[in-house]
Amino acid sequence: MTSIASVTLDVADPTAAQRFYSAAFGLDKQIRLRASDAPTSGFRGFALALTVSQPATVDGLVGTALDAGATALKPAATSLWGYGGVVQAPDGTIWKIATSAKKNSGPATRQIDDFVLLLGVADVAASKRFYVERGLAVARSFGRMYVEFVAGSSPVKLALYRRRALARDVGVAPDGTGSHRITIGGDPGQFTDPDGFAWEAASLATAK
Repeated sequence: MTSIASVTLDVADPTAAQRFYSAAFGLDKQIRLRASDAPTSGFRGFALALTVSQPATVDGLVGTALDAGATALKPAATSLWGYGGVVQAPDGTIWKIATSAKKNSGPATRQIDDFVLLLGVADVAASKRFYVERGLAVARSFGRMYVEFVAGSSPVKLALYRRRALARDVGVAPDGTGSHRITIGGDPGQFTDPDGFAWEAASLATAK
């Protein structure tokens, strides 16, 4: 089954970004960082999501992100689907921290259950076909609104939203230009998808 081995973020200062992600979320192997000054403006068309077990863990991770220099886009709050908040890292990447639970079941931890790449696309159905043709298996699909692919043993789960819906979900305007500033590493190989997201060849073995 096709898998995603890594996500590489293009940032102005990889050392500073690494300090932020370690302090904010305890991430050290889940993402890669690469120096780049590629021009970008507005919404980059994607967000990264951390799924956790309960609201207290959401609050803890949002708090450490803000303490490390992130900007709040959406304060953590209860919604129809659970509890979550959205922050923007100093390098500009948008992060959603959420849980399907609405009540705590124990003390807060820093455990991350799922690492999800949310891509905002122009046509969910067309992008779904594109990725299925490259070996990704669909786990859940809600028409032209949302698609989630099977992660299997991959450390990164992929999901598709309509671009405007994703922008609304994370609390930003949908317009943006320039580089996405992200590269997806996986065994499908090197290509660029219909919305301009670049993939490169990478395996789970080399990602560790």
